[in-house]
Amino acid sequence: MTFKRGNIEKQIQHIPKSVMWCKKCVNSNQRPRIIFDNEGICSGCRNTEYKNNDIDWKLREKELIELLDQHRRSDGQWDVIVPSSGGKDSGYVAHQLRYKYGMNPLTVTWSPLQYTDIGFQNFESCIDAGFTNLLCTPNGRFQRKLARLCFEELGDAFHVFVLGQISYPFQMALKMGIKLVFYGENGEAEYAGDPEYVDKPYKPSKEWVKQHFKGLTFRELLDFGLKNKDYLSEYDFTESDLIFYEPPSVEELNAAGILGKHFYSYYHKWSPQENYYYASENAGFHANPGRSEGTYSKYASLDDKTDGFHYYMAFIKFGIGRATADAANQIRNGTITRDEGVDLVHQYDDEFPTRYLKEFLEYMEMDMNSLNKTIDKFRRAIIWKKTSGQWKLRQQVAKLK
Repeated sequence: MTFKRGNIEKQIQHIPKSVMWCKKCVNSNQRPRIIFDNEGICSGCRNTEYKNNDIDWKLREKELIELLDQHRRSDGQWDVIVPSSGGKDSGYVAHQLRYKYGMNPLTVTWSPLQYTDIGFQNFESCIDAGFTNLLCTPNGRFQRKLARLCFEELGDAFHVFVLGQISYPFQMALKMGIKLVFYGENGEAEYAGDPEYVDKPYKPSKEWVKQHFKGLTFRELLDFGLKNKDYLSEYDFTESDLIFYEPPSVEELNAAGILGKHFYSYYHKWSPQENYYYASENAGFHANPGRSEGTYSKYASLDDKTDGFHYYMAFIKFGIGRATADAANQIRNGTITRDEGVDLVHQYDDEFPTRYLKEFLEYMEMDMNSLNKTIDKFRRAIIWKKTSGQWKLRQQVAKLK
């Protein structure tokens, strides 16, 4: 497949051309893969209703135990891989699998682009809670250039982390003969997405390009960069540097009996707040001392100094940012009202990430002028308008009358 400039970000092509807002939460139909029903309710809210009212969680736990029994080893060897940053969710999953269900997890970590102090502290604390860990830190020069490529062409430097965060655990599972890989939540269910995978225990690898990699493989991304970016060349990497950026083939995984990304949230009702309490008590997790930029919460996505731009670029591309995501989840969980969520979105969603701005620019080898040009490249006309030289949202979520 050949990509030209301007059409490499494939998910934007499938987003509705007019904006509407959920009547129960604060999400809009601009979120990739979200679906609205004829009552104006988003699939995230409908999924929460299903989770709260229709699932027998005792039966789901029985299914989990049966699955774990199929993979449990008696020779002391690792029997499950948990991709783990040391954050609240992966810490919760790894600790539960080991200390509640008697599994022997190997935690594996794909390094963030730029560790924060609190992120690395939590990473070490999780290991100290009783886990062996494999940390993969990729070729730094190559990683930086890939991050810049992803930022310039996908509007998301964080995408290069996503590639490894999904691919590396399965490469290790294949190499070590471990057939079970457990992630935390199923984003299609918890945050709204493809209905085909809302109520499934795992997601097969054949769906990862579409749902996680923005519609293009790593090799397609790299080929585009080599052809169009003067800062990227074949001298920046060897073939071995590429291994962990792409998952094993479907055929390799099938032959090894590795079904895909298993989700702990299928078997246990998922609550980020409860995970935070659990990981704090059992895995040494610490939240930020203050709120994260772009939102009012302080315990999620703390590991990487580039995280702020990941969420800010979602706000630029889709008109919904980090506060929208947090408020939508809390509205669904009943901890805040929709009106309170609207106020929080208006207060925090558009906050520009300045905390690690200097480090981000140095890492990306960009200046403020090139940064702003890249940001503006991803402003769509249905989301943004320019008035008196200033960019303004055309519409934002509002309270219901």
